[in-house]
Amino acid sequence: MNAYCRADSLPPVALLAGGLATRLMPVTSKTPKSMVEVAGQPFIAHQLRLLARQQIESAVICCGHLGEQIEAFVQDGSRFGLRVQYSHDGERLLGTGGALKQALPLLGEAFFVMYGDSYLIQPVAPVWQAFRESGMLALMSVFRNEGRWDTSNVEFRGGRILRYEKGTTDSDMQHIDYGLGVLHSDVFRWWPFPDAFDLQSLYRMLVKDGLLAGYEVAHRFYEIGSHEGLKETDALLRTDSHEVQA
Repeated sequence: MNAYCRADSLPPVALLAGGLATRLMPVTSKTPKSMVEVAGQPFIAHQLRLLARQQIESAVICCGHLGEQIEAFVQDGSRFGLRVQYSHDGERLLGTGGALKQALPLLGEAFFVMYGDSYLIQPVAPVWQAFRESGMLALMSVFRNEGRWDTSNVEFRGGRILRYEKGTTDSDMQHIDYGLGVLHSDVFRWWPFPDAFDLQSLYRMLVKDGLLAGYEVAHRFYEIGSHEGLKETDALLRTDSHEVQA
């Protein structure tokens, strides 16, 4: 078991909310994706309350495009039940991996990673426990998608991620990246990543070296990264079925 991971509390969440959200245009021309209204509220309000209900105590929002709107709305996060800090890309977009690298001083040794357009009803505590027991530097949660809600991009077997390829169709890849991972900060120190890069590149390097653990979740993901996904997530959040599922 990883000695650096405390068993009595959950780590912070790095929320990746810096993308340009081109698929949601024109909705996101003047509004960051996290601030798009879903079920009567900015989407990020739903995300943060969901995390707080799972005893997550702190989050770091990695901002880019129009990120000042997110910070003005969320502020210190106290009204959502957790403490929120911010890491801004600056003058150029850093990509999902670069944004995490820049936010490391706020995140500590190990942390969850979640996409800013995902609503995940999978409990986070078992994912953290699986990471601690894996002895690995990173873990990706996966869902047996079988091409239903997007193109399956993961070959998963025996608790390990054997292949991670976006945009590739292969019968061995029946799972999909669920959108919730755990990383140890040493990942960014042991490999020479540039200032700007995508999280996908990091995951693929870990897979190549056999260092990416996997955890299979039981519940599908919801997202607002597309107009169809936005409509579906809005409908979910207007019902009682959006609570965390055991």
